[in-house]
Amino acid sequence: MALNRQAKEAVVEDVAAQVAKSEAIVIAEYRGLEVEAITRLRKQARESGVYLRVLKNTLVRRAVAGTPYEKLTDQLVGPLIYGMSEDPVACAKVLDGFAKQNDKLVIKGGAMPNVPMDVAGVKALAELPSRDELLARLLGTMQAPVAKFVQTLNEVPSKFARGLAAVRDQKAEA
Repeated sequence: MALNRQAKEAVVEDVAAQVAKSEAIVIAEYRGLEVEAITRLRKQARESGVYLRVLKNTLVRRAVAGTPYEKLTDQLVGPLIYGMSEDPVACAKVLDGFAKQNDKLVIKGGAMPNVPMDVAGVKALAELPSRDELLARLLGTMQAPVAKFVQTLNEVPSKFARGLAAVRDQKAEA
């Protein structure tokens, strides 16, 4: 079904809003992919906080014009599905992980603000730990000294109690 001019303008505005808050855009060709496979991909994307949509390339060109993603326009050829996310790793992980399971989804490239990426760049981004994993590691690193300090403080009364128990047992034997 063809879109009229007002509907196209609404789509361009929606995509431009998503592009404005995205930290990464990943594009993939979905030629030959069954509907149920795309439904699974959309579900995974929704769970990861990734905006996933099949769009006309001309509408995306208009949406990214004048943004840090303008260099992406050279890669917009063929039937493409667009993934956009505030977490650049999540977007790359979802599409790359699905592409590994389903050979009909082919990653074509992507971009981060002012940095166009090829397929290798997207795959390298997908191998990085996610934001949540990095925050968990940071929290663990920050908690380690405090936990060790508390453990050391707790050791003093424990050692004293064990010493008293040993003296008590020695007197009981004598």
